[in-house]
Amino acid sequence: MSDKDRIKLPQLQGHGCFACGTENPIGLNLQFYSEGSAVCTEITLDKIYEGWTGIAHGGIASTLLDEVMSWAILYSKKVLIVTRNMTVKYIRPIMIGTPLLITGQISDTRTFPRIGAEAEIRDREGVLLVKGSGEFVALSEEKFSSIPESYKKEMSLLFEKFEEHSKNTKA
Repeated sequence: MSDKDRIKLPQLQGHGCFACGTENPIGLNLQFYSEGSAVCTEITLDKIYEGWTGIAHGGIASTLLDEVMSWAILYSKKVLIVTRNMTVKYIRPIMIGTPLLITGQISDTRTFPRIGAEAEIRDREGVLLVKGSGEFVALSEEKFSSIPESYKKEMSLLFEKFEEHSKNTKA
């Protein structure tokens, strides 16, 4: 798809999430866009995310997969979720300084509140580097009582923006 098919997703501002937070000085500061049924992000990892010399740490690759799968679910289902389990297959090393495309989408909604998703990391040439799948659980009201009310309100507003966003992209 072309750049014009990429629709930037709204995000929360001022949070410390390592992957998508705007207030984490060592975080990834991922920004997402929708492209068809997928949610995507792009990043070039710096040396601070290195494992072996010149190679991105595997935990960072897992974080990228987890986050893009989570955002795919958040965007399409508009529910708060947690990761229940995740499987990762490392196919080729992610070299530091390589532009990456991370893509995630929902794969299974038959057993709600459990939701399946899958994701992959590719380089600029489209070579598959890492792929993964996960099972996520939508939280019921009683399950997220420990989440501050202000954050629940922010997420609710974000879901409203997602709904608007979805309608505008279909129009």
